[in-house]
Amino acid sequence: MCGIFGVMGGDTGQFTPDQIYKIFNTLAVRSEERGREAAGCAILYNNQISVFKQPLRISRMLKSKSFIRFVNDKLGLPIAIIGHSRLVTNGSQSEENNNQPVVTDNVVGVHNGILVNEEEIKSQYDIQQVSGLDTEVLFKLIEQERTKTNKLERVLKASFNKISGSASIAFFSAKDDALALATNTGSLYYALASELNLGLFASEMYILNRVIETSIPKTRRQYFKIERLEAQTGIIVDYSNLAHIKFSLKTDVTDITVNSSPRYNIPVIISQSGKRKELPKCTKCLLPITFPNISFDVNGVCNYCRDYRPPELKGEQELQALVEPYRSKNGNPDCILALSGGRDSSYGLHYVKKVLGMNPISFTYDWGMVTDVARRNIAKVCGSLGVENIVRSPDISVKRRNIRLNIEAWLKSPDLGMIPLFMAGDKQFYHIARKLRKETGINLVFFCAGNPLEKTEFKTGFCGIKETAHGSRLWNYSLKNKVDLIKYYGKNYLINPAYFNRSIWDTLHAYYSTYVAKDDFVYLYQYIPWNEKVISQVLEQNYGWEKAVDTNNTWRIGDGTAAFYNYIYYTMAGFSEYDTFRSNQIRAGLITREEGLKLVEQDNKPRYESLQQYALTIGLNLDYAMTIINRAPKVYSENSY
Repeated sequence: MCGIFGVMGGDTGQFTPDQIYKIFNTLAVRSEERGREAAGCAILYNNQISVFKQPLRISRMLKSKSFIRFVNDKLGLPIAIIGHSRLVTNGSQSEENNNQPVVTDNVVGVHNGILVNEEEIKSQYDIQQVSGLDTEVLFKLIEQERTKTNKLERVLKASFNKISGSASIAFFSAKDDALALATNTGSLYYALASELNLGLFASEMYILNRVIETSIPKTRRQYFKIERLEAQTGIIVDYSNLAHIKFSLKTDVTDITVNSSPRYNIPVIISQSGKRKELPKCTKCLLPITFPNISFDVNGVCNYCRDYRPPELKGEQELQALVEPYRSKNGNPDCILALSGGRDSSYGLHYVKKVLGMNPISFTYDWGMVTDVARRNIAKVCGSLGVENIVRSPDISVKRRNIRLNIEAWLKSPDLGMIPLFMAGDKQFYHIARKLRKETGINLVFFCAGNPLEKTEFKTGFCGIKETAHGSRLWNYSLKNKVDLIKYYGKNYLINPAYFNRSIWDTLHAYYSTYVAKDDFVYLYQYIPWNEKVISQVLEQNYGWEKAVDTNNTWRIGDGTAAFYNYIYYTMAGFSEYDTFRSNQIRAGLITREEGLKLVEQDNKPRYESLQQYALTIGLNLDYAMTIINRAPKVYSENSY
């Protein structure tokens, strides 16, 4: 089970803030063997509660630069610090909300144990749970009970009488100037040295014994008497002077106020490592300073905005003239359209069939990462339009294995320029289009990629490549950039030999299909305007087109890899594909910068359901992967700008 622990020091004691902090560190390290998967602490000092947590073992957290910065201005007297060393029982530690201390509106606390009736409590008290933790439900129950009485001991009694399971807790309340401990199992031990104005608690007697023996001077150890907080017992401690009341959680108790003048509404400041700092951004679009090859003028406008020119569409008239020679006279198929089940290609099929009046065959390259919602949308659109859909699929188990192997290699040495390896397996759809052209004898092939608003050159930008003039045809990259790309990947393969795995032939084929083999496909959105609202409206009203359940954005929902790699980009670089998309919308005058800021805030929220499905599909340990990603060096580190 998890380890919970803490220290309290009054302002008239015989220990300095630094000495108290060292004692806390020792408590933390001693408690680590109870859980090594995540850690955190909360500090009550100077009428403020500050919280910090990370998805890694506590001994590493204590040494991290971000944690050292966190505690620098929070050590003084009086002070109380509580900590948590987590053994995961429910709720992935890679999701920040699932780690402790848990923060509700008015309670900050840690919990060791498992509730077995959390669903019943949530229903009875209308508790909205935002994490995967039963601890959140427990503290929100305590928070609700606190509104009924000013007596914290009665709050704890009422709360513990409503829970089933095991619970040993320590918490601060923003409405009470005290530290509360309670347990229904007896898994809490404390030592209050009132003469020294110093108190300690931990999950085990052995831990407290060892801390007192190693961190307290011999002449002061006599003042520490370790006591067990018996099952069904609570204690409330005024951390400024160690005045306390111990009480039963089962029997009636006399109302006693520990501090007659509590400091109400103590602010809670969350300083969690997973939150990236605010990045300097272009004053016209949303691109941050971490975007590859970006620069700003004196007005804060980026070079991408300064160099922006509205795309010159070839127009529907030219498109009609282009397709006319291919048009079937007898209703037979006369063109091929690549259909992923995503937004752009689904609308593209509608447009080619309904507006151009062509008779398309669609094809889908299902390489193992086409999502279920994409497959349903393919069925809906093709069924409604009466369009044949040809599916080509490789050995999906091999494809998924290759993805996993490349991700596992990448995790050994995270590098943003190498992320496209995760998607190398899908690049053969270019090759499939060329094959179908030969097999069917149909020469006109539509691709619905190339929407000018969805450019993502930053992916090769992280390899040091600057290329924008390829016209959505990646084989159009300059020879120099193609060679430089090979050099970049070659260097990383040599640095990290784990990339030399069974996926390498698939990767080489992907490079050939993307950057070497030429095509003359028709890219639909180089002819007609792209309008998100119109496209979504047409698809939803005419075909019952579905969206993903974990995002309001309709882009990339057909691609099972997108949630994962966008999580990496956003975590490590401070932006994702969505920032580039919304920035392009702003430049095109489709939305305002203020609208873009609101949209991208939602776009960049982690899609945990999709992440879990992705990991399950390829056999990836998601918690391990996300822990590495969260700990990886950030482009937006303190020294990056």
